[in-house]
Amino acid sequence: MAKVLAALRNHWKKSTFGACLLGWGGQWLYGKHCDNLLRRAACQEAQAFGNQLIPATMPLKKATVFLNPAACKGKAGNLFEKNAAPILHLSGLDVTVVKTDYEGQAKKLLELMENTDLIIIAGGDGTVQEVLQEPGLLRIIAAFSKIPIGFIPLGKTCTLSHTLYPESTNQVQHITNATLAILKGETVPLDVLQIKGEKEQPVFAVSGLRWGSYRDAEVKVSKYWYLGPLKTKAAHFFSTFKEWPQKHQAALRYVGPTERPPEEPEEKLSRPPLYVRLYRRLRLYWSPPKEFPQEVTPENWEELKLSTIELSIATRNRRLDLMRTEDFMDICIEADSVSKGQFVHRGSEKMRDPHTCPEGSQCIQASRCILQLPEGTAGSFGIDNEEYEAMPVEVKLLPRKLRFFCDPRMREQMLQAAVQ
Repeated sequence: MAKVLAALRNHWKKSTFGACLLGWGGQWLYGKHCDNLLRRAACQEAQAFGNQLIPATMPLKKATVFLNPAACKGKAGNLFEKNAAPILHLSGLDVTVVKTDYEGQAKKLLELMENTDLIIIAGGDGTVQEVLQEPGLLRIIAAFSKIPIGFIPLGKTCTLSHTLYPESTNQVQHITNATLAILKGETVPLDVLQIKGEKEQPVFAVSGLRWGSYRDAEVKVSKYWYLGPLKTKAAHFFSTFKEWPQKHQAALRYVGPTERPPEEPEEKLSRPPLYVRLYRRLRLYWSPPKEFPQEVTPENWEELKLSTIELSIATRNRRLDLMRTEDFMDICIEADSVSKGQFVHRGSEKMRDPHTCPEGSQCIQASRCILQLPEGTAGSFGIDNEEYEAMPVEVKLLPRKLRFFCDPRMREQMLQAAVQ
């Protein structure tokens, strides 16, 4: 024993390195063990759903999973197979996995998708965008409003997960919680933005649109990876070397909020007998209903000229209110009189919540708006963290267009917050 202690004392550098390595290895193994316990508990909970008896004439529920293996730097496929796939299969769902191996594939496969009971998007914000950008979008969105959508956060940026699931620092727990939430069946309605240029096909977003200096700086954060935790501040700091203050000028026309109609529960009515259907058709043929002209209420458009460091148009999905009586999107026009120090500080805050509206900004609630940019305007829009060329656009709110599965605890919190 004395010889061992003497050797450790004489070679203290190697002993310290070995102790650190042993401690790190033990911590890593313990983390893996905890992850396996989380997976086992989630699978046992899913097994309870799979053991439920169903009538022999009732077909299994079909789930179509759109998986983006490239998400999370190519780790999404492995994350799905280890954490989400066993839960889905044990629950008794008839699961079809569609891998979006190349850009645009999800759009084509959506046209071929038939007889599915629920859709599951496994990836990040880019995968959600890919699934929504389908030719004939209005028809697809209308169909989606009847088909619930599940979201399994596997990407680098997963904005929707903040609304649908409780926060968790453990990635395995976050994925398993999201997958179990799909089985529990609780849903919430989410708004969608329809963004249409002059010539381009419409683009749909569930988070919003950003245009300005903060977004441009965030795109360059990854270039400063070698600075570690300082990379965000570095990207915003070097952005201040451009012409200052940075101003983005445009013209904005908008219409205020619209009143939300009461949500009626869907009732499945039994199909009437054949003779009743024939009688109704003959009655409509011989005496068609008279059409009365409906009075169209003129829209009250307001217009303003703006000069801003950043403009954002966002849905209310991040701060969802299930009991609100009006439908609107939030337009935030940030003042261009920002010091360089404030710009660097706010840049770090916007990395956590991109659509936050800082103090001193002009906030507008609108159901529809038209953004006119000066001719020759350069730069890009950020639409749900995806880059698009900046151009004049019309943004229209489609309220409660999609129904997403959410954790029952989050839905309960939303209802309690609405009552208070």
